[in-house]
Amino acid sequence: MSADTYSPVPYRYQRVDEATMRDRAGDLYARMDARRSVREFSDEPVSRDLIELAIRTASTAPSGAHRQPWRFVVVDDPEIKRRIREAAEHEERISYEGGRMPPEWLSALAPLGTDWHKPFLERAPYLVVVFEELFGYDEEGNKRKNYYVKESVGIACGLFIAALHEMGLATLTHTPSPMKFLSEILGRPKNEKPYILFPVGYPAEGVEVPDIQRKSLDEVAIFNPRPSADSPTE
Repeated sequence: MSADTYSPVPYRYQRVDEATMRDRAGDLYARMDARRSVREFSDEPVSRDLIELAIRTASTAPSGAHRQPWRFVVVDDPEIKRRIREAAEHEERISYEGGRMPPEWLSALAPLGTDWHKPFLERAPYLVVVFEELFGYDEEGNKRKNYYVKESVGIACGLFIAALHEMGLATLTHTPSPMKFLSEILGRPKNEKPYILFPVGYPAEGVEVPDIQRKSLDEVAIFNPRPSADSPTE
């Protein structure tokens, strides 16, 4: 049977009662609501198998045509981390002080206390750089299109963040712009493009985070909206 032929298998699903569903959902929400992005890390070692498990979890994400268009590149080599930090800080300094970021962007970042200095890129035990695979290759080496790449990789990154938090590790979504230097330093092929850089490790002892609040449910969810008088009509 061809690999392109639809060949379904039974879905392994176990239904639970609504009380259990609410308990599970409530527990997960409480744990994830405690998650925060961290910019100060301990240099305490982290077992590689924990990183592997987080990547395995991320790779359970749905993806367009099941192409799984992501590549998790893991770095714990101090020299490579140093090169990444130097290149990232070069780009970030231009962004923060060289006019690449407009004033309104800098104003939006001010409550978070960020600047171009990125020492966590060397201190965190691991850097995990996620690349989006713009296209792939079939078994004969022919170019193969990927679908909904950004959406697929974004979902995988969300699961990666959740997996790290569940096991007690901290991370940060770092996106220095432009990120081409990551492709060069890590020797990635032209069909891969940097998406997010995750420093991963234990939070530094006594670390502080910005005093921010998440939006309420009413601010992020709408149920059964009705068209208003101002809605465009055909």
